Amino acid sequence: MSNSENIIIKPMERGDLDSVNAIVEACVAGWDLPERVKRLSLGSYRYSEHDLDHLTAVVAVIKNDEIIGVATWESADSSELPQNQQGMLLHGLYVAPGYQGRGVGRRLINPALEAARRQGMDGLLVKAQSDAVGYFQSRGFTYLPIENAQRDYPHRWWLAI
Repeated sequence: MSNSENIIIKPMERGDLDSVNAIVEACVAGWDLPERVKRLSLGSYRYSEHDLDHLTAVVAVIKNDEIIGVATWESADSSELPQNQQGMLLHGLYVAPGYQGRGVGRRLINPALEAARRQGMDGLLVKAQSDAVGYFQSRGFTYLPIENAQRDYPHRWWLAI
């Protein structure tokens, strides 16, 4: 695959869960965290059928029907957003390690942005893992400072639309 034009973005189906979770596991394995932390937290990153009842999810697929990425989102809690803003929370964005840096993430974020626009929202929020901060910054997301250390996730990024 030389560019993102060979990618199809489609709604995630329950039958995609094993492939999606394999991508999630591969991504978490590459994070700059102690192995024990990755092992203990992995369960909270995997997707279940129950998640698909509450999140909107799309997958990136290449020509041989191989799933190479996933994005999930839902409406964001207003307490997490910049003042007087409404937005979507990009719950998860995972691209198989061998396909990172090829535009897959951008293609996966676009449906979340489109959903936010259709619903009259102001932007897209992401609570990024520290290794992903540079990616979201390069995509035009702006850092949201910690206002409440008891509540705020340390790596919150906002993309106004």
